[in-house]
Amino acid sequence: MTSLRFVPASRRPPTIGALAVSLIFVAACGKQNQAPPPRPPAEVSVLTVEVKDVPITAEYVAQTQSSQAVNIQARVSGFLDKRVYTEGSVVKAGQVLFQMDQKPFQAQVDAAKAAMQRNQAALGVAKANLDRTKPLAEAEALSQKDLDDAQGQYDQAAAAVEQSKAQLQEANLNLSYTTITSPVTGVSSYAAIADGTYVNPQNAQLTTVSVLSPMWVNFSVSENEMGRIRDEVKKGLLVLPPGNSFTVEVELVDGTQFPSTGKITFADPSYNSQTGTFLIRASVDNPQGLLRPNQYVRARLRGATRPKAILIPQRAVQQGAKGHFVWVINKQGEAEQRPVSVGDWYADSWFIFQGLNAGDRVVVDGGQRLAPGTVATVKPYVPSESASARGGGLATPATPVGAAAQTSGGSIVQFASGNATLDAAALQVVQKIADAVKNGVGTVTVIASAERSGNVAANSELAKRRAATVRDALIKAGAPAERIRLGAPVEASGAGAEAQRVEIITGL
Repeated sequence: MTSLRFVPASRRPPTIGALAVSLIFVAACGKQNQAPPPRPPAEVSVLTVEVKDVPITAEYVAQTQSSQAVNIQARVSGFLDKRVYTEGSVVKAGQVLFQMDQKPFQAQVDAAKAAMQRNQAALGVAKANLDRTKPLAEAEALSQKDLDDAQGQYDQAAAAVEQSKAQLQEANLNLSYTTITSPVTGVSSYAAIADGTYVNPQNAQLTTVSVLSPMWVNFSVSENEMGRIRDEVKKGLLVLPPGNSFTVEVELVDGTQFPSTGKITFADPSYNSQTGTFLIRASVDNPQGLLRPNQYVRARLRGATRPKAILIPQRAVQQGAKGHFVWVINKQGEAEQRPVSVGDWYADSWFIFQGLNAGDRVVVDGGQRLAPGTVATVKPYVPSESASARGGGLATPATPVGAAAQTSGGSIVQFASGNATLDAAALQVVQKIADAVKNGVGTVTVIASAERSGNVAANSELAKRRAATVRDALIKAGAPAERIRLGAPVEASGAGAEAQRVEIITGL
């Protein structure tokens, strides 16, 4: 008879399910004990620092002025017959501009001639009388009194003749003044007096003739900038041309280069307390008359040099709590943070005055993935063609606001007058731009507007600070620093809000 046996659970052989669970548990424990795979080294582009002499330019907003502007005025009172010249035309020296009514002045000439003839006749009679009196007085036939009277009448008649000559000369001169000519060759202005108007000393201004060549180009340098230049020259950071013989280039309002260059001919030693600037004047040959008085232009000064200078791209420089810094890859291939002192802009680069040496390897792209001690994979930095094609200036002009080609859009950040601090509304705009950049928009260009009037240099410095503030805020909001470019300030087309804004242009 078959009997059943019960086996205790603890002695039962393991089932397939139990074995599977055990294997999974063991595998999981094994994974927990394994070290995570190492992160791949960060890939960065690196620029090896070079020290070289860099020619630089300084650029200023300037205004043209005629080297000789002559006010054409009537020199006699009378009726203006007609304007002879064409208003606004170029006139030659000696060319007739206005003709006044000559009839009254011709009558004065005729009267002066008649008076002179009468006095000459009286002189003849007085001379004949004197000639008869002299021998008679010598023979004592006439008294000494008779001789003295005859001599006195002669002298009076001779003086009257000289007086009449002077009066005739004056009358002829006044007659000549009725034909008004230009003393110089230049461009004429409008006629301030209409034909037929009576001209007197109160309305004697008729027009202006302005010499076109040479043309003066006036610009102002702020007291702060003048002090900075002196300080940099003293420290050896800047070398000026011998005798301050800068070459002055002129750029017209449409961006075209004026064909002639000039030289600085005058620097006002007096400080203008109203504008806070010193006046500088350059003289430029203008034989074709392309430049006209009172035009706004840009004056670009060449001839200065930064000796043994270090230049690195703008995006390599980052802003930290303690100021500007760059990432440097040391000999061990590790990243280290290096504080730097930045100078002027030079196209898309900064001059570095302190903190870097020749041979240092500075990270240009990829710095946001680094931390001190990070091992990085290095590739050489290759500048873009557009960056290398741009010239070297302290402030290379950027594309005018709103005129950049191939842009996906632009946003305006408004500042309070005289302020370079972002308010809450501006920070919201910056945050939206930063989010868009993180999500795939290519590049960002920050361009500040500078007010045209007042202290031009101070206005430009304020615009630069505003642009840097926006750039730093974009980086803080998460936008990659290597994709942000600072454009040089542009002149505001108007005053008020237009001169207090920064445009953020996002590129495609």
